[in-house]
Amino acid sequence: MQSRGLGCGGGCNAEGTPEPGSVHGAPAVRRERRIGKEAQLRAKLELIQQQTTQAKTQLQELQQQRSQIQDSACNLSSVVSGKFSRLLQALELRRISALRDIEAGKTQVLAPALEVEQRLQGHLEDLAQYGQRVQELLEKVDDQTFFQELQQLSEPPEPFGPLTPVQWDEDQQLGTLKELLSLLCGLLLKEETPPKVPAKTADLDPVEAPDPLVQVPSMMCPVRRKLWQNYRNLTFDPDSANHHFSLSCQDRRVKHCCQPQGPARPDSFALWQVQCAQSFQGGHHYWEVRTSDHSVTLGVAYPELARQKRGTITDNIGQESCSWGLCIQENGVLARHNGDAQHLPPVSARLLGMDLDLDHGSLSFYSLEPQARLLHTFHALFSRPLCPVFWLLEGRTLTLCHRPRAQLPPAPQAT
Repeated sequence: MQSRGLGCGGGCNAEGTPEPGSVHGAPAVRRERRIGKEAQLRAKLELIQQQTTQAKTQLQELQQQRSQIQDSACNLSSVVSGKFSRLLQALELRRISALRDIEAGKTQVLAPALEVEQRLQGHLEDLAQYGQRVQELLEKVDDQTFFQELQQLSEPPEPFGPLTPVQWDEDQQLGTLKELLSLLCGLLLKEETPPKVPAKTADLDPVEAPDPLVQVPSMMCPVRRKLWQNYRNLTFDPDSANHHFSLSCQDRRVKHCCQPQGPARPDSFALWQVQCAQSFQGGHHYWEVRTSDHSVTLGVAYPELARQKRGTITDNIGQESCSWGLCIQENGVLARHNGDAQHLPPVSARLLGMDLDLDHGSLSFYSLEPQARLLHTFHALFSRPLCPVFWLLEGRTLTLCHRPRAQLPPAPQAT
């Protein structure tokens, strides 16, 4: 008994190994327990990371769906406005009613999506907080503190679960309006026989319903279908807009208002003009615009296009060597470049296309109603980046038409 006490300090059993409650055995047991707990915590942390990745993916999908619905609703509003502008004034009340229904439908569809998005944001915050607590616990050096805080650690948040797809049906939103518009447009365009099925006319094609909704047969002419191969979705540059201009529909629609819409920005046009956020230095590009009326100018320009007024002139597109433009007037059209103007016949269409082929040095303008018709082509050796630019008379509205599957404009190349 005396030798046993001297050899092990009173903490060994008959075989000479440390007892579980002895001074020598306690650190080893705690270490073994910690190793096990750390393994469990790492497994939980891995689970949190997986859930975080899943939640971020779901959030991105939801935000993309919301953006597509907003774009679709904006396009539908533009379509309805454009169609009713060609009808009798007696249909004005119907146009306002249709726009209101589209807006109400968009609000009704997006309300649940916004609620789910907020819940996903909260779920991501919970996951991040839990992951941070686990990470801080793993970094604890003191064992006593580690086990105390471990007991206070709750279970990780439950997975968010699958998302319910957001349903947006353009055909349902339009209802019987599309059939009515198709019939009336057919009469206005003097078609010999109306189509047997409701068909999307020229300006409805840029807002084709997204898959998997059933597509409506199109009356698109071959010329325009070929132009669409190089379609670009453009947006206006808010910093360039004259301070009387109001931008909406995610910077795709501009209106010239009577009153200033705010202070002028440092880089904005003092002229009644606005340019796009995109520019092109090479390749082949095509885009379409819808105007509310005549007295607008469409064009492209080099970056050095003057932004300040010179005298009483409010439109300098095509007035200098650095820009090319087509001015749509009530009694005719002017194709302008470097101060020279070529007079062209009047254009009644409000849907217009611009085709810029930088590789072959050409800029073409098209009237798209009822069919694509070439108005004018400029030929030049374009040497610097070109940016689409527009002039609007007071009260006019101009919309950049978007196609759901159009390519994004390439980024400007450095010179």
